[in-house]
Formats: sequence, C-alpha cells, structure tokens
Amino acid sequence: MRYTTLPNTDIKVSKICLGTMTWGNQNTQNEGFAQMDMALNKGVNFFDVAELYPVPATADTYADTERIIGNWFKKTGNRDKVVLATKIAGPGDYTAHIRTTGFSKSALNEAVDNSLKRLQTDYIDLYQLHWPERQTNTFGVRDYSQNPNDPWEDNFNEILHNLDEIIKSGKIRQVGLSNEKAWGTMRYLEESKYNDLPRMITIQNAYSLLCRPFEGDLAEVAHRENIGLLAYSPMAFGVLSGKYIKGTAADNARLKLFPRFARYSGEQATEATKRYLKIAEDHGMTLAQMALAFVNERPFLTSNIIGATSLEQLEENIDSINISLSKEVMNAINKVHAEIPNPAP
Repeated sequence: MRYTTLPNTDIKVSKICLGTMTWGNQNTQNEGFAQMDMALNKGVNFFDVAELYPVPATADTYADTERIIGNWFKKTGNRDKVVLATKIAGPGDYTAHIRTTGFSKSALNEAVDNSLKRLQTDYIDLYQLHWPERQTNTFGVRDYSQNPNDPWEDNFNEILHNLDEIIKSGKIRQVGLSNEKAWGTMRYLEESKYNDLPRMITIQNAYSLLCRPFEGDLAEVAHRENIGLLAYSPMAFGVLSGKYIKGTAADNARLKLFPRFARYSGEQATEATKRYLKIAEDHGMTLAQMALAFVNERPFLTSNIIGATSLEQLEENIDSINISLSKEVMNAINKVHAEIPNPAP
C-alpha cells in the first residue's frame, strides 16, 4: 500500500480508501465485515461512509451502513486503526426522509451526534458536507444554469462557525467537501483564511476515465490551495470493469439491480469504455486495473475511494495500487479523452 497525509494535517491515510455505500443493501453486514477485514489486512486504513448510505437511499435503510461499521468496531476493537470519514446529507427531495434543514446549526449537531452513536465512536476524523445547499450543477449535470428562484442565501461563514464549535468539542477532527464546485470551494477557503475558521482539507467528487471535469478549475484549486481530491466512482458504477460490455455482469450487479443509475451508461460513455477496454487488453491489464491505476496516479489525488460487492472485486481493486501506467498507455487514454471528452460528467 502507498500512503499520504490528509492535506494540512499529520493524519496518515492509504491512497486507496474503502467505500461502503453498498453495505446494508447489496451487501449484508457479514459481507461488510469481511470487506473491512480484508481492506485493513491489505493496508487500507481509510474508510468512507455517509449518513445517507446505503444507496439507493430509503427511509427503511437510512444510516444502516454506519451501523454496520459501528458493529464492526465493537466486534474487532479496530477503531484506532482506521481513519474514518462520514458526511451529512444535503437538502432535497431525495433526503426529505432524513431532514429538511440543510446544514443549519441544529442539523449539523443532530447529524454528528447520531453518526457517532451509530458508528460507536467518540470522534470522526473527517466530516464532509455531502453536496451543496445551493442549486448548482452536480451529479452528472454538465453545465451550470442560474435559477433565479433558488432560495439559498450565502451561509459559508455560518456553516464554518458551527463546524468550529463541533471541532472544539472533540467530536470531529477535520472537515471537507463533497460534490462541490470551484466557486463553492473557494468561498469556503476564503472564509477560513480571513476569519480564522476551520479549513476544508478535501473534496470528494466523482472522477474516472469517463468523468474528468475535476481537471478543469478544480484541479488548479487543488494544486494552489492544497485541498485533496477523494475520488468517488472511479469505476463508474462498475461500467469500467467492462462487464456490461462483455455481458458478464452478475444478476446482483449494480446497474442490473438499479438501472436508473445511468450516469455512466450513455452512448458516448459506452463507446469510450469500449476503447478503454481495448487499450487495457492490448497492454495485458484488465480494464478495472487500468481505470483505477489511472486515478491512483493523478497528482491532485489524496485517496481513491473504491467499492466492491465481492471480496474478489475488492482484492483486484486494492491491488491496483501496485500498477503503474506507461507513457504509451497514458497517451492512448488521452487520445480517447480528446475524442470523447467527459462523456459522463
């Protein structure tokens, strides 16, 4: 395993982070336990979860993934071996079963306290805002379009003040963003810099061979402001395993169970995936290995959040840390990207 530190801290984390959003839906608690055991044994010390999980999110399964992790901590006593990240759900119809108060002071306090109880721990290493409160282009929406009826009012300073109180209470150590844009990221950093408030140290956004918009403005923000990418969906919901193109996907594969998650399955994304599969096979790799190695080597990456529904998948995904892509492979990848740029933003 390779390691780095969370930006601006001495918190050591593995470059591979264990994603957990299938536990409690596609995976049982025992399967989640087995994945955590394997990941820790292979050097992965960074786990990411959210109060929203498992996904798809429903009232019946709300926060079950956090409960599974908490039960594993209780069973194994391994809390001190893990850097733990979780998130407060953003507002919207999709999360109305959780709360409707966004990132208000009461919402933040409620969310943190309940996560701590479910996770059976006294502290959270990295606490993230799952997506912005304001209306902007997230979750596969390509372009920003202003909504003059957006009721949101600037509250970056207020949120950081409230997070500061929680940090000082010892319940969380560091804070980060998720599904954020360049403007929102810089506003948080601006408030932190000029008002002596907690600094957002990471940003968890989608990033993969099929989804590289982070390389625009956010890559420069990451470089110049030292805020690290936690890349989610590096396998594009399993599309970048090649199993859907080859017709080898199991019946419990994510897109067979939940076909509405079509962010990475459009015509252009499918064509790009076919080309990436050929590059990988021409160079003696699986597409999964190449896709994950590509993300692992990005200079703005802090950690690559991998997920799996089987131990075999998990082992292959973790072992991608040992693969380096040649200049020839990178040139071939970038040629496809130039011809079919960001087919799944």
